Amino acid sequence: MNKRTAPVLEIKALKDGGEFEGYGSTFGGEPDAYGDVIAPGAYADTLAVHKSRGTMPKLFWQHDPSQPIGKWVDASEDDRGLLLRGKLNMDVQRGREAHALLKAGDIDGLSIGYSIKAYSVDTDTGVWTLEKLDLVEVSVVSVGANENAVVQSVKAAKAAHDLSEKLKAGDRLTEREFEVWLKGLGFSNSQAERAARLHLKGQGEPANAADDGAAFLAALLGH
Repeated sequence: MNKRTAPVLEIKALKDGGEFEGYGSTFGGEPDAYGDVIAPGAYADTLAVHKSRGTMPKLFWQHDPSQPIGKWVDASEDDRGLLLRGKLNMDVQRGREAHALLKAGDIDGLSIGYSIKAYSVDTDTGVWTLEKLDLVEVSVVSVGANENAVVQSVKAAKAAHDLSEKLKAGDRLTEREFEVWLKGLGFSNSQAERAARLHLKGQGEPANAADDGAAFLAALLGH
């Protein structure tokens, strides 16, 4: 499944002929609106693949593959993030509209469409560090396009899957991992927190409580 970043509001240059430059995403710093941090080097492999194939990510309007508005002519990583140079197709209506909106400053965002190849999750903060991405497309977007609910749902499901695999391998889950796992299954925050207290803290010896928690998870998984 392809995912999207929150818009990066930084178009560095725009020419009358449709050439423009900007950042599709930036590295490190505070998590974006979706709770992600992209690690430096995350695009190295995918850019190398594009180069070897003589291809580039697609340039869409608002992540809509039915609305290509030009092409990207160069993509590279610098210290700040993913720097792109593109050219809007001024022979098509949407390309001209995008150019006019960018020129007027009515929109100024870029957002990438990607699939995750490698990542890590801080279970205390919920922040995802995206370490390796497969870059599919980069769109000109308006800030109003917010996919937060969809993205968070996808992330929760993946986190639940990873924690299920950890359980199947015989590893114990921490209280926080237990909560994340249940939320990924659709439990509410309060239900997940209560279950963690009951089944991981429990009564009696900590080791027994942990074993009870693992048994509870295994029962839910049908193992």
